[in-house]
Amino acid sequence: MDERLVDKLTQEVITQLDKMGISQVSSNTVPVGISNRHIHLSQGDLERLFGRGYTLTLKKALSQPGEFACEEVLDIKVGEKLLKGVRVLGPVRRQTQVEVSASDARRLRTKAPVRASGDLAGSAPVTIIGPKGSIELGEGLIIANRHIHLTPCDAAKYGIRDKDIISVRVSGEKGGVMGNVCCRVSDKYSYEMHIDTDDASAFMLNNGDKLDMILK
Repeated sequence: MDERLVDKLTQEVITQLDKMGISQVSSNTVPVGISNRHIHLSQGDLERLFGRGYTLTLKKALSQPGEFACEEVLDIKVGEKLLKGVRVLGPVRRQTQVEVSASDARRLRTKAPVRASGDLAGSAPVTIIGPKGSIELGEGLIIANRHIHLTPCDAAKYGIRDKDIISVRVSGEKGGVMGNVCCRVSDKYSYEMHIDTDDASAFMLNNGDKLDMILK
């Protein structure tokens, strides 16, 4: 769905909820999903790494519709530093990218920027090594930003618009507040917040834990 149409539909639902006096909801919780380092490949790069006509092998479905973890793993390299066995996620994308944690970036001795998935201009270089070849990317290595996936209905319920930046409160022994959480709205999404393994470790979080969105 066109992004402008999503925004328009979201605003229309928010307006109707306001008229009905139910714009405020009793619960602002969102389930969390933890993402380990992974690789998204274009079809061309997939074939360069695995051979002509190669297709990805499903390992398990992921929470977002149509996305899946693959049996395939690859090595990534920056300079002389190597990370082995990085999982490939499907399906193939328009552009290849590698997502790592800040801890991974330190191990690779690279300054990968914090970015939204797909925002690769000026990101860090990386080499991806496969069984049939390797590719050198001048840009494509990022630390994924904290983000929440919402459908237009979810967004309307919470009064959130695409690309809004909010904070999330974590309870528990190592509770606290995570800021700079980007909200992404699409009818192709499933409602969930995504963080990396560094954030999960810092706040002692597990997949499926419920976090509280701090809304204005």
